[in-house]
Amino acid sequence: MDEIILTARTVEEAEELALKELNADRSEVEVEILSRGKAGFLGLGAELARVKVTRKGAVQERAPAPAAVAPAPVEKAPPDGDAATLALETVTKILAAANVNVSGTLRASHDSEADGPVIDLTGEDSGLLIGRRGQTLQALQFLVTSIVRTHHSDVSRVVLDVEGYRNRREVALRDMANKVAERVAQTGRSITLEPMSPADRRVIHTSLSSHPSVTTESIGVGENRKVTIMPRRKK
Repeated sequence: MDEIILTARTVEEAEELALKELNADRSEVEVEILSRGKAGFLGLGAELARVKVTRKGAVQERAPAPAAVAPAPVEKAPPDGDAATLALETVTKILAAANVNVSGTLRASHDSEADGPVIDLTGEDSGLLIGRRGQTLQALQFLVTSIVRTHHSDVSRVVLDVEGYRNRREVALRDMANKVAERVAQTGRSITLEPMSPADRRVIHTSLSSHPSVTTESIGVGENRKVTIMPRRKK
């Protein structure tokens, strides 16, 4: 074998794999970088690096590679218009830049609970937007909210929902909170839950705020912040 094309997370890793396959040193081959790959946005639209490695004795004359074309920049969302329109335009452009097949529709221009617009996201790639414990969705929501708030400071947050995920997540969290609360009430021992996003912790606190036997508090910092459910002290 005198020539091989390999893909990997980075160009360097692809080169190393190719050298092992050819059983050659770096000085014995020529490397043509076919693609440097890209990390993607929020883990979406990522591409692997791709290289072509050929033994020097087997190099054949080939046409020069076409000049690389720089990707068109993503247009900034215009500052004019209402917050809901700006939010929808912003998330649409972000998803297009990430090459994700998902479309957004405006559910509410201003939801009283969220104190901002609510946008539903649907499409064949919608599952990619959720991430582990909803982390990808939270990151995308934070980014869109930050952009919208630069032009509409009265908006508290933009809520993004993927095919009813938030409602299903909230129902599951409330169910878990009540089950853990009953266990704490029976044993008299506190239980600390796994790290959660601020939105998930809010659901736990709200669900148990009027529970007669337990109380809750958040502990930890950053991504490790958790909710502890503990016995309510008797007065």
